[in-house]
Amino acid sequence: MKNIRAGGKIIDTQLATGYESSSGFRDAFSRIMGAPPTLLENSHVLKATWIDTRLGPMIAIGDEDMLYLLEFVDRRGLEREVERLRKRTKSAIIPGLTEPIRSIEKELIHYFDGQLTQFQTPLFLLGSDFQKSVWEQLMNIPSGETRSYSDIAISLGKPTAFRAVAQANGANQLAIVIPCHRVINSDGQLGGYGGGLARKEWLLHHEKQGEGDSYYDHSTRTSSTSS
Repeated sequence: MKNIRAGGKIIDTQLATGYESSSGFRDAFSRIMGAPPTLLENSHVLKATWIDTRLGPMIAIGDEDMLYLLEFVDRRGLEREVERLRKRTKSAIIPGLTEPIRSIEKELIHYFDGQLTQFQTPLFLLGSDFQKSVWEQLMNIPSGETRSYSDIAISLGKPTAFRAVAQANGANQLAIVIPCHRVINSDGQLGGYGGGLARKEWLLHHEKQGEGDSYYDHSTRTSSTSS
């Protein structure tokens, strides 16, 4: 399990260590993430849960009030994201469920079934004022539609800030819920996506058609704090 602490991809670690099922890996990962309650008495506690979806497993992190992170477990740099979240919120992160995590798990099921286009799980936005303004714009993009980085910059009244918009887009820690997958290049190309371009293409098709292709079949309330 040293590879997890060293920043290796969780999914790669799972395969390399030979777990036959994700549940076995989750148990081991939970033991690594866990901490004795006596060490957490003076800490803000966030809980982390593994969620299986049609596009692969995701990790959800939240407290009793809000969802802080939702990412695909094979996202590059996920461990750094989790560590940054822990430090910036001065929190302990342990395995467990909270009401916002239960909420997003249910909403994801409805989303992938084509029955939901707007998420209601309360979100905690951790970023700069500019990043949060970009994320708010992303949440205003209707399901089934796309915008370019330039479109977002113009909507913010900063038409030359498209590169900064792209960076803020990439810093989003709430995949699908804050729909950074709906932002594409001005030339119509998909552009980047932390979860991988195959997932981005699937999500856009799913939202446009109401259902996704089988080849990859494996208004939100927010609070925020500035960086």
